[in-house]
Amino acid sequence: MKNRFEVLDIFRGIFSAMVVFFHMSAFTNTPVINNNFVNNSDLFVDFFFVLSGFVIAYSYRGISSTDKLQQFLKKRWMRIYPLHFVMLLIFVVIEITKHFFVGHIQINNLNNTNNNWMSFISTLFLLNAVKMPGVHDVSWNIPGWSISAEMISYVFFGSLMLLLFKIKKEQYKNYFAAAIVLAAIAIVAMVKGNGILNYSYDFGFLRGVAGFFTGMLCMNVFTACKNRINNLPASFFHFAECMLLLCTGFFIYEGETFKQVGFIYLILFFLSVFIFSFEKGFVSGLLKQSGILKRMGQYSYSIYMTHALLLSLFNIVFIRLLHLPASAYTWLFALNYLLIYKVSEWTYKHIEMRFAGKSKATKSVQKEVVFAKEIATAL
Repeated sequence: MKNRFEVLDIFRGIFSAMVVFFHMSAFTNTPVINNNFVNNSDLFVDFFFVLSGFVIAYSYRGISSTDKLQQFLKKRWMRIYPLHFVMLLIFVVIEITKHFFVGHIQINNLNNTNNNWMSFISTLFLLNAVKMPGVHDVSWNIPGWSISAEMISYVFFGSLMLLLFKIKKEQYKNYFAAAIVLAAIAIVAMVKGNGILNYSYDFGFLRGVAGFFTGMLCMNVFTACKNRINNLPASFFHFAECMLLLCTGFFIYEGETFKQVGFIYLILFFLSVFIFSFEKGFVSGLLKQSGILKRMGQYSYSIYMTHALLLSLFNIVFIRLLHLPASAYTWLFALNYLLIYKVSEWTYKHIEMRFAGKSKATKSVQKEVVFAKEIATAL
């Protein structure tokens, strides 16, 4: 029976909220949002990559044929692409609509040169994390570059698993994964001349690959050490979880310094995913008691994909139309996030799950659970 990794999913929800606040900071003027921790919260994207590699490697431990590779990639494509595509279309409509409102409302960026045909094509085909001619910054739905990096990582992972199966070298998967991580970091360092990994529209795919295969290594270590680590006293997990939270807070807060050595965050998130995957510390226990945090984790992909649009629309209404000061985000941030959360709840149910083919399956499982409970009661 596979683990659910409930706490890790909760962290996905918490960190997706931090990315929301990071992008919100462009509209705000309040220490609640405009501080070092929030200003460096884009680094939590690397946590998503590491966690994704961990979960995917845990769920797909063997791809033994071309058909299975195709099934894997199709399943992952249908999980992430529909919402990505819907959001892209919405941004295209908005880009066109801006010209009809230019005389009635303040339009800060009427002709956004980053939203051009080349960036549209690269985004459409999930290549917007790769350096493309004519593309000089993030564009359209700004967070979408990381979905490109995610899909590219899936292709690398699935292809590697199939290759290792074909050449009967599956026992060396950790060496190959480590080599890919090191190669991705080295390529970025050689091209950019520094140790920064915090790239998006240009070398974001290498950042994604490095994080994803770090997560794969983490999963393999977790599998190999699970029984031994489980036998450690609870005090170990209490201490380790607290220390990792403190270290995460410190390294994010001091992000402007440590971004220069980007692989530090891969190590930090490797350790965090590994320790919290056991869910045995009191921090894990507290997190699992919160229903709202669980739902934030469940809706995290939708939160991540819808927030850029909703932040802009919210700012138009409350700042430009109602003329509230940017300092009003001292309390507006909560209202803004609530809007994002509720919209994401809808997109999760009606777009994500619909195209992932889970709606009917979920209902079927719920019926089976009810039936099982009835039998248990009767017995």
